[in-house]
Amino acid sequence: MNAGLYDREEKAKPIERVSIIISKGSLEGVYPGLIMANGARMEGIEATMFFTFFGMEAIINKKMDHLKVATVGNPAMHIPTMIGGLPGMSAFATSRMKAEMEKLDIPPVREFLEMIHDAGGQLYACRASVDMFHLTEEDFCDELDGILSVGEFYEKSAGAEIIFT
Repeated sequence: MNAGLYDREEKAKPIERVSIIISKGSLEGVYPGLIMANGARMEGIEATMFFTFFGMEAIINKKMDHLKVATVGNPAMHIPTMIGGLPGMSAFATSRMKAEMEKLDIPPVREFLEMIHDAGGQLYACRASVDMFHLTEEDFCDELDGILSVGEFYEKSAGAEIIFT
């Protein structure tokens, strides 16, 4: 075994803080970040979530309960784009994914956000995206801790592991 590699692994510090960036508004784009943030809080790790661009769909009251699986342009679906674009395909894939998540007791987006927030996780929207989409604080869920510029997000994330989903 390489002695240098062993020394680095031995000195590794546990993760104390994570900042998770959510930029996709599809069901499969939002859940990885929610799961990671929830897992962090369960392990006693500070978690900050930053929702930007279409990822803000997860924290907008009128949209968070209606996220869909992206069936077009998603190579992991393993179906041709033409078939993914057929009427009803996204709704079908979404209902199947939600059924599987329910079997695993994975909560809906709104409930997941409440759990993360109640456990001390912080939720922020991106100022530039909020302005670009002409949104106001009233558009967002109650768990939102604020709207930050990218610079403010970096300040808040100083020393944290940044995870981009």
